[in-house]
Amino acid sequence: MPLIINGSAAPLPDDPRMSLLDVLREQLHLSGTKKGCNQGACGACTVLVDGDRILSCLALAVQYDGRQITTIEGLEKDGVLHPLQQAFIEHDGFQCGYCTPGQICSAIGMVAEAKRGLPSHVSADLAGEVVLTREELQERMSGNLCRCGAHNGIIDAISETVATEMLA
Repeated sequence: MPLIINGSAAPLPDDPRMSLLDVLREQLHLSGTKKGCNQGACGACTVLVDGDRILSCLALAVQYDGRQITTIEGLEKDGVLHPLQQAFIEHDGFQCGYCTPGQICSAIGMVAEAKRGLPSHVSADLAGEVVLTREELQERMSGNLCRCGAHNGIIDAISETVATEMLA
């Protein structure tokens, strides 16, 4: 089975040891997903697989054959930015922009996790509805680092987008 990336089929790599990140960047020339630490510590390589966020630097591409992989390039539709992408612009949720693709993909996956009721370390109620307070958002996004210090703009962008329920 091929990889399904942003709705299009792509061949599996010849080398089964190749990471999903390297396939995206080196074979498919999708340069939006970034290689930061290459150790799963920074979140710059975050993509969505069947709507769940993963660190593509730690994932072997062959593990995801036939699954729906969405990168930052796959979020816009017909030339229109995803609402979260637009919110990042409006709230200055980036400076250098290196971490931005991973931040956006992670936020989309994080919202889906919250909608499923998955708690975080700071969730007040482990069995009830998840309320995405500022503290909750900060905790859930803590795996995505921004070296420029744009975290306030990032959280503001996510807060606004989640508040208007645009990440449905």
